[in-house]
Amino acid sequence: MSTLDSRFHQLHQQGLLILTNVADATGARLVEHLGGAAVATSSAAVAWAHGYPDGNTLPLERLISTVESIARVISVPLTVDIEAGYSDDLGRVAEVLDAVIAAGAVGINIEDGSADPELLARKIEVARNIASKREVKLFINARTDVYLRGLVPAEDRVAETLHRAALYQAAGTDGLFAAGVTSAYEIEAICKGTSLPVNVLGFDCLPSPAELQALGVRRLSAGSAIAEFLYGAMGGLVKSFLATGKLDTHDLKAFSYGDVNGLLK
Repeated sequence: MSTLDSRFHQLHQQGLLILTNVADATGARLVEHLGGAAVATSSAAVAWAHGYPDGNTLPLERLISTVESIARVISVPLTVDIEAGYSDDLGRVAEVLDAVIAAGAVGINIEDGSADPELLARKIEVARNIASKREVKLFINARTDVYLRGLVPAEDRVAETLHRAALYQAAGTDGLFAAGVTSAYEIEAICKGTSLPVNVLGFDCLPSPAELQALGVRRLSAGSAIAEFLYGAMGGLVKSFLATGKLDTHDLKAFSYGDVNGLLK
């Protein structure tokens, strides 16, 4: 069992773990150089870097080459976003998980999306079994899209998130990613309603990191936001260079998730 896997678990008990999600090895090395305690991939950013839209479309060999290249250049724990496991077939999910762990990941994000939450519970059980065979103390972070996809009426979202948290915890998850929740009241209710370390997704309207920690949050992720800004900045620079032959670095703006994803569909 590696020391990186134990260290990654410990980071979820030491205040607020801030993860600035990356797409590639150079981005990962930069995060470590700037003081990141761990490196996380963004599934969207990795897919975009290879010319695929986000949404379980990235070929496994492209994902694994990315994970291997990142693991080669960093000495901190690496957690990999594997979307929904790139399949609903549990055998195929097992293959993805085995390859990702073998490539150097000590953590994963895996999401329910719009599917039956029981399916994610089964995928978590598969992940736990594969990690055990690999003798890696894998940190499984179960992302629920109750908020991001508006799966239930607003007044039911906390209760539904906690229902899924209990289901996923029983299946073997180590953390709960309540992606999309932003109000302090709901964040606190979720944190108090589960013993799992809670992860939230970075939005401008979120409480400050200090406030999040006080509310009980243990992990804050940038998601695809950094990649969205970088592609927006690239677009601005390309536009100015095509028009003037010069790089105008003023007034660079982020693309939205839909802007970038739409380019590849």
